[in-house]
Amino acid sequence: MSVVTDQISTGPAGWLLPTSLFTDHYELTMLEAALQSGAAHRRSLFEVFARRLAEGRRYGVVAGTGRLLEGLATFRFGTEELDFLSDQRVVNDTTLQWLADFRFSGNIYGYAEGEAYFPYSPLLQVESTFAEACILETYLLSVLNYDSAVASAAARMTSAANGRPCIEMGSRRINEESAVAAARAAVIAGFASTSNLAAGSRYGLETVGTAAHSFTLLHDSEREAFEAQVASLGKDTTLLVDTFDVESGVRTAVEVAGRELRNVRLDSGDLVEQAHWVRSLLNELGNHETGIMVTSDLDEYAIAHLQSAPVNSYGVGTRLVTGSGAPTASMVYKLVSRQDGNGEWIDVAKAASGKNSLGGRKHAVRRLNGSGRATAELLTVNQRAESEGDNRPLQHAFVRDGELQPGWTGPAAVTRAADRHRASRAELPAAVRRLQPGEPVIPTVFNEA
Repeated sequence: MSVVTDQISTGPAGWLLPTSLFTDHYELTMLEAALQSGAAHRRSLFEVFARRLAEGRRYGVVAGTGRLLEGLATFRFGTEELDFLSDQRVVNDTTLQWLADFRFSGNIYGYAEGEAYFPYSPLLQVESTFAEACILETYLLSVLNYDSAVASAAARMTSAANGRPCIEMGSRRINEESAVAAARAAVIAGFASTSNLAAGSRYGLETVGTAAHSFTLLHDSEREAFEAQVASLGKDTTLLVDTFDVESGVRTAVEVAGRELRNVRLDSGDLVEQAHWVRSLLNELGNHETGIMVTSDLDEYAIAHLQSAPVNSYGVGTRLVTGSGAPTASMVYKLVSRQDGNGEWIDVAKAASGKNSLGGRKHAVRRLNGSGRATAELLTVNQRAESEGDNRPLQHAFVRDGELQPGWTGPAAVTRAADRHRASRAELPAAVRRLQPGEPVIPTVFNEA
């Protein structure tokens, strides 16, 4: 049987490590009990969705699907993983044997990366035996919740930037693998580049970077530091001008690099006031084409505040990689349908107060008006959503019978996702650009069979 593993490049050494233990203990104890009862082999359908958006957000952005598909390729229980589970007595020998032979053989459907989503959008559907789907829960949610939180924040930032490029610079604020995930998600949502080299290597992202304050402090003078940087990197570089005195820094930068200097960078102080003052000084010195890059704990609100300033690009770190106040997308993974002992499908749903779900297979389209503007997220249950006319289907097949479908992983998938995001955001109502808290820009409408 062909499986996902056979179709994904393993990339640079040490990249695609086993993902099977990115799993909560209870998933394997459920597996053991289900194997004992005989229900583990029942065909089941799980769905990933968010009951609500982050407080006050108008929409969310799907990200992480390509990463989880890549990780599915290494969701295997080898000798090391099985020995650990055995030594810790997590599961019995029968379950260990089942895990040793595990290969995902089911189907995975969902929204394309970069797509906007809303409450109860069926973002990912996993159809397989209960056993296969059950043990994927934590891994899938850990990827989708973080990546989508970053992409959703990044989308607000790029919207506020209104065409000025944003650069992802948050690697030092999170762990090393999250840094790669954040860079990838940010580019999907419109960021132009990243400072993270691992993300550049794995996903073909543009990487940028010049120098920090320590580089200036290393040298005997600011001038010596600038001269060394320009001699090495050329005049098409960005000089950090606020290590000491901004005016002196700008004048020295221009004296060293001349009118061909690409950018100066400001990283402290009142950025709006400083940007206006530095722009005037650069113009006075004849550097009309030298741009101004600003950094320093920016978020979507700070970027919007800087719209009136003569800023050319933004470097964003901490607030981006922590979701700008919403570090998770709060997605859940719920069993919505299963077969009974006779092979008949039965809808199932959780009824707990505040955490209810709706049983049955969801089909989703984005309802568009005659002008191509989105008016609703239309979900139907156990029947195909109307896809005629102005309705746009939202779900795609990622894996069929264990076979990864082409185009959803690797560098090409990031480009595809960024294109999808631009198109998806363009069809949403104009209120999508507002940063003030509000309701989702379009409603989620259910049409139950």
